[in-house]
Amino acid sequence: MDDKLIDNQTFNYFDYSDSDLTGNEYDTCVFINCNFSKCFLTDSDFTECRFENCDFSLVKFGNTGLHDATFISCKLLGADFSGCKQLFLSFSFEKCNLDYVSFQKMKIKKTLFKDCSVRETDFSGSDLSGVLFVRCDLTRAVFRGTIIENADFRSAVNYSFDPEMNKIKGAKFSMSGIAGLLTKYKIDID
Repeated sequence: MDDKLIDNQTFNYFDYSDSDLTGNEYDTCVFINCNFSKCFLTDSDFTECRFENCDFSLVKFGNTGLHDATFISCKLLGADFSGCKQLFLSFSFEKCNLDYVSFQKMKIKKTLFKDCSVRETDFSGSDLSGVLFVRCDLTRAVFRGTIIENADFRSAVNYSFDPEMNKIKGAKFSMSGIAGLLTKYKIDID
């Protein structure tokens, strides 16, 4: 497919599932109720794009650029963001299902996760400095060798990780969430 630049367009109810969108560039586009499941987004760029009620389950990111991308009420089950370009990478998630997603070894500083399910998502080796987890469910999310300095977990629930295996200086936690930092000690906290 030839490289295409698509600018300032809105796409409603498009089905890209199992499609190859390799090499496309989208600038200030809006995608509403689109299906990207199992799609190949290799060498594609999305700049200042908004995705609403879209399905990105098992999407294949490979050298994909996401620059100021906004995901609202999207399903991203099993998506692997670790194949995204790190240069200028920035995105936010609101009311999204991010279960089983991989953000391994990524620099996603100051990313906003708001009202999301982030269950069993892998943040191993990532830099999450200043990330905001606002009312997110982090059940069995993996934090190993992760930088979470100045991250905000105060309204997040069900997180559990070893502070000795992560850099947590300046991170914010609620009193009720402290138990998730002591799980490895197998103690009862009332």
